[in-house]
Amino acid sequence: MHDCLVIGEHAKVGLWFAALFLTMKGIFIMELNLYRIVPKYIDALRDETNGGDKRVYDVRNGKEHRPFVGVVVVCNGQKYCIPLTSYKKRFENMRDKIDITRIIIDGEIKGAVEFSRMIPIEDAQLRNLDMLYHKHDTEGQRQNKNNRIETLKWCREHSDDIVNKANVLYNMYISGQDFKRKKDCLNFIALEEVCKKYNEK
Repeated sequence: MHDCLVIGEHAKVGLWFAALFLTMKGIFIMELNLYRIVPKYIDALRDETNGGDKRVYDVRNGKEHRPFVGVVVVCNGQKYCIPLTSYKKRFENMRDKIDITRIIIDGEIKGAVEFSRMIPIEDAQLRNLDMLYHKHDTEGQRQNKNNRIETLKWCREHSDDIVNKANVLYNMYISGQDFKRKKDCLNFIALEEVCKKYNEK
């Protein structure tokens, strides 16, 4: 299961996380946050007839609350959102890799940050996620907020690692370098073109 972020008046949404800024002079980090993304934008990124990639995580068909981790500005100034995934049994016997980092809280694996599936994004597709408690929240909604607050705290505590790994993976990919997990990465260059066209409308 995953989360994502939202925009638009009655748009269904998905959940994402964080904001980082990289310039040629260095990396400047804003405090990481959780966001939602408009499904229409995800549809554009997944549209292979328009240069997209079907492997971009969907936020429709029951996936409206799929979580993502962050907005990263990489070497060319493009912001990225990094998806979060929930716990999988395979995480128990794996080590962290260049494209994935497990989220471990109090010795328990809660999920993972999937750098290979990060997507380009602009501010127009982002809205802050409401994690405040409301008196009419159901027990399930409160538990989801608890989990997200816990995950956000972990991400903020590991922000340096998140920024560094995102940028290292991105630079390895766009430089044409051959590395073991490259086939699992989305086509960042092609998706940036889709992002650019989408935001020029």
